[in-house]
Amino acid sequence: MSKPMLSVAEALDFLMSAVRPIKDIETLTTIAANGRILAESQISLLHVPPLDNTQMDGYAVRAEDCLSGETRMRVSQRIPAGYIGQELKAGTAARIFTGAMIPDGADAVVMQEQCTIDGEFVTIKHIPKTGEWIRRQGEDITAGANILHKGARLRGQELGLAASVGLAQLPVMRQPRVAVFFTGDELAMPGEALKPGAIYNSNRFTLTGLLQAQGCLVTDYGIVPDNLEATRDTLRRASQDHDLIITSGGVSVGEEDHIKPAVEAEGRLSMWQIAVKPGKPLAFGEVGQAFFIGLPGNPVASFVTFLLFVRPFLLKMQGVCNVQPQTYSLRADFDWLKPDRRNEFLRVRMNSEGGLELFHNQSSGVLTSTVWGDGLIDVAPGQIIRAGDAVRFLPFSGLMA
Repeated sequence: MSKPMLSVAEALDFLMSAVRPIKDIETLTTIAANGRILAESQISLLHVPPLDNTQMDGYAVRAEDCLSGETRMRVSQRIPAGYIGQELKAGTAARIFTGAMIPDGADAVVMQEQCTIDGEFVTIKHIPKTGEWIRRQGEDITAGANILHKGARLRGQELGLAASVGLAQLPVMRQPRVAVFFTGDELAMPGEALKPGAIYNSNRFTLTGLLQAQGCLVTDYGIVPDNLEATRDTLRRASQDHDLIITSGGVSVGEEDHIKPAVEAEGRLSMWQIAVKPGKPLAFGEVGQAFFIGLPGNPVASFVTFLLFVRPFLLKMQGVCNVQPQTYSLRADFDWLKPDRRNEFLRVRMNSEGGLELFHNQSSGVLTSTVWGDGLIDVAPGQIIRAGDAVRFLPFSGLMA
C-alpha cells in the first residue's frame, strides 16, 4: 500500500529541515555585492548625519531673533554643502544650502521662499521654531547601530545604506552552485527544426532564468536521452562540485521516466510526490554531496514548484532566515466551483478594482498563464471559491525575490 502524499506544508518542512547551509564566505566590494546574501551583520562606526545639517536651501538663524514675523538682519556668511561655517553671531543670518552643516549658534533654518533679499540683508517673513528644517546628528543612524542583518539579500538600498556609513566591502555567502539537466527525447532547442512529436525545451530557459535571479551559478548539462544509463551518468557528473542538482521531467511513473531509479541507484531519494496541483511528481534526495530536486516536466508545474519549494530551499541554503513569501488577502472576482483534493495554485492577476482575475486555462502545460498573471492563489484541498470571497494571494514579485 502506497504512502499518502505529503501536503505542501509537510513537504516544505521536510525540505527546510534537510538543508545544509553553505559555509563559505566571500568578501566583495560593496558596489559588487548586489543581489548577494549578507554573511555577517554590519555595525555603523559613525553617526549619519555626522553633524546637524539643513534639509532646505535657506537661512540659518537663532529662532529667538525672529519673533516678529518680519525680521531684517545682515547675512554674515555663506555655507555651501561640504563646508563648516563660523559661529553665528546674534542678530545675523547665514545663507545655507541643503546638506550644509548648521553653524554653532544657529538653531533653526528658514526656507528661502519665506525670505526676501536686499543686498547683504535678508528679511525673515516667518517665525521659526527651534529645530525647524534641521536634520540632527545621528537622526538616521547612530554609531554602534546594527544597520544590516546577517541573511539579508543585498539590494540597491542596502548597498546605499552600507556606503552611507563608509563600508567599502561586505562579507557575502558564496553563491550556490546548481547543476541542471532536462530529460526527454521529444525535447528540441529553439533554432532547431521540430521533428514530428517534438517540442521546444522551454523549461531550460525558465529554470535557468529563475536560478540566475536567485543568485546561483548554473551549470547546464542540457538535454539527456531517455535512458537509465545516460541519466545515471549525468547525475554522477553533476554531483561533483555542485550544491544542488535540479532536473526537469522524468520523475513520474512511466516506463520512460528514469530519474527516480537513477537517483536511487546513485544516491538516495527521501521524498517523492506531493499533494499539490500543478506539480505532484516532485522528488527530493541526495546524490553524493549534492542535494537533488526533481521537478515535473510540464512547464507550469515546473515553474510553480520551483517558486514553492526550490526558492525557499536555496534561500535557506544561503543563510536567509525568513524564507516565507509575501501573501495578501484579496478579493476573488471569479468562481472556482470544482475543487481538487490537492492543494491548488491558480494563476491570477490583479485588476484595476483591486480584485483578482483567473486565467481561463489552468492546465499545467499553459505557460502563457505565467506571463499573463502576476501571482498565484493558494487554494486549500476541497476549497470552493465564489466571487467576492477573500483568497490568499502570492505575488510573483515576492516569490522571485
